This record gives sequence, C-alpha cells and structure tokens, in this order.
Amino acid sequence: MRLIELVVPSDEAELAADRLWCSGAGGVEELDGEQGTSVVRTVLAADDALSIERLGPLPARWEVRFVDVEDAPSESWRDHARPIVVNSELTVAPAWVDVDAGPGTTVVRIEPAGSFGLGDHPTTRLSADAMWRTVSPGDQVLDVGCGSGVLAIIAVLRGADRSVAVDIAEAAREATVANSERNGVGARVEASCTPLGEVEGHFDVVAANILAPTLIELADDLERVLAPAGRLLISGILAGRHDHVLEALAPLTPVRTDESDSWACVELVAPSGARDQLAVRARTPMGAIRR
Repeated sequence: MRLIELVVPSDEAELAADRLWCSGAGGVEELDGEQGTSVVRTVLAADDALSIERLGPLPARWEVRFVDVEDAPSESWRDHARPIVVNSELTVAPAWVDVDAGPGTTVVRIEPAGSFGLGDHPTTRLSADAMWRTVSPGDQVLDVGCGSGVLAIIAVLRGADRSVAVDIAEAAREATVANSERNGVGARVEASCTPLGEVEGHFDVVAANILAPTLIELADDLERVLAPAGRLLISGILAGRHDHVLEALAPLTPVRTDESDSWACVELVAPSGARDQLAVRARTPMGAIRR
C-alpha cells in the first residue's frame, strides 16, 4: 500500500492531520518523528502526483514523502467507528454498524472506501447540518468535492430532485455511486470527475467542503453555477480566519456561520443587486454537465 507522509513540527501535527482528512483520507496515523517532529500519514491515491494535487499548497516547513507498507492505517479505525449525530433528525453511520436512531431520524449509511470519510470531521458535520437545513423539495444541488457522497445523498433524502456530485478523485466518484445506491437514491445522484469549470447550468444549493486555497481558486465558477436565489455552503475553512475566502466570493454575502472545533461552515447568498448578474449567467438548463 502506498502511503503519503507529512513530516511536520510536533505542534502542527493536528493541522497536518486535518489537511489529510480534507484531502480525502479514510484514516490518518500519527507517529513520533525525529527532533521535535511528527509523521502524519495516510492513503490518498495510487498515483503520487494525484496525492500531491489533492493536498494542495503546503507550508514550506512540511516535508512530503511516500512509503510502501503492507498494512494501511486507513483500515485500523473501522473497529472503532461510531454513528455521528448531525442533528435531532439526521445521523450519519458507518455502513457496517447497526444503528437504532429512533423514529423520525434519517440515517445515512456510508462506506468511505478511499474517499473523504464518514462524516465525523467537523467540516463534514457542519456541512451536513447546513445541507439538511437549507435544501427544499424540488431543489437542484451541486456538491463540489463530494468525497464519500454524504452531502449529495443528504440533499436528495431531504427532498432535492437531483444532486450532481463532482470530485477530482476517481475513488470519491466510485464511493459516491456506491453510497448513493446503498441509501436508495442512486437514480437521483449523478457522480463524476467533471471539473467544476465544465459544469454548466445553475443550482439552488451549491456545497463546497474543500480547503480555503481551492475555494479561492474556484470562486468564479462557484458563483457562476449558483442560481440567482441560490445558497452557497462552504466549509473546510478555519473559524475566524476565512475573510480572504469571503473576499474572493464577493459579491456573495454570508448570512450564517456555524463553528465547531476551530472549523467553520458559512452560508452565502447573492445580494439583491447581484442577482441580475447571476441570472444572466444562468442561461443553460438547470444542472447540465458539459460532456
């Protein structure tokens, strides 16, 4: 098994682990390094270049290296995985764990495979809660950086007509397809590795649980695919340290921010003066993908 390792100062090990989780890790292992360093490692992709791409820009003081091992850390956590209560109406559970959530609770069963994870990272929990709160029956939803597909699945279970889920990783696409079928919504979740720049149309809800540099890079396209009265949900950003992301997304305006464990999820809408501009962009059929 091919592992990617980050060698970082010991006091930055948690930040490095969060970077790996947000880049698609199914499990993360931390080891003591030399001279005040920690080694944080995981499986991201079979191809080293793709692993580097998924990580994005890193601090110069972090060393990246690759090693081959027999046993991957991504499997050891499975015995300890537990359901995640997102809110009083929604629980995300490992596919292999029995859940007695009680009446009135929707349970989303997830097998993460080689993708983002189960939903236990704060950014995913925040995004899942925002998706559950925001989606209305009949909505068209776009999930950018779909990982295991949990947000796209939640949207459909909440009443969306269809979710379009895109991710640069083939493992994420495969996991999203499998999890959509597992939760009985396979016909209404369309998963692909289509780049956001090639997604056409407009969506009532757009979710992007990805790191700040990528959010900034994709800002123009996130605005382009948002319907005039739509809502953009962003996460993967640090609480109190994401003003640069909001500036890149202007004129979209934040209307709600939720925080958990130093992470944030922000809901943005277009101000009334900017809706006409968005409406001009939305000239193709809703939710189309350029083939």
